[in-house]
Amino acid sequence: MPRKKGGMLFEVHPTPVKGKNGRNLVYVRPAGGKKLSMKALEDYCDKFYGIRFGELSRAMDVFLRAAAELMAQGYLIDTPIGSFAPRLKLVREMTDDDDVKARDVRFDGVDYKPGKRWNEQLEKWSDGFTPVHNPDTQRLMADQELMDCSLQECLGRFNGYVTVGIFARQSGLTYYSARKQLEQWTKGDNPRLLKTRRGHEYIYTEV
Repeated sequence: MPRKKGGMLFEVHPTPVKGKNGRNLVYVRPAGGKKLSMKALEDYCDKFYGIRFGELSRAMDVFLRAAAELMAQGYLIDTPIGSFAPRLKLVREMTDDDDVKARDVRFDGVDYKPGKRWNEQLEKWSDGFTPVHNPDTQRLMADQELMDCSLQECLGRFNGYVTVGIFARQSGLTYYSARKQLEQWTKGDNPRLLKTRRGHEYIYTEV
């Protein structure tokens, strides 16, 4: 993976709101369509930051187990990358706090508030911005022959399954549009694909 030297990458996209000239207003967002696995991140850190492969995964595993244990005991975990706290909810509407029992409470995820060090690190890359080419996803997705050929190519190369990342690279779509297209093929009375969770990602196989 080449190391980036320029400013932060960005994309330009239209909004449905019309401007004074009658054309759609546009907005910018960080460049998308790319997803980095933990293994790739470890490779990158090993190459450029002097941390041996595997150390980052082990440290994160210890952090997750320790933080979960402490959050269950009522602690808010404050770290250089942000703070973490458990989020709870009631299983039904209730108005009297005396009526709330343990069976009425459910875990509802983790609230995360990014820390200032994220801004400090990213600001180092915000001295100048670099535009990237935006694929015309609407045009690509409208070309069903192209989408079908891309899907068949992926299924043939990867023993009958495809992931969002694989399909995005093959079809030229962004990661988000590739996921949207694959999801469309899993819906309806006669779905074309079956979605199955495998580890930390989903795979799509022919029905």
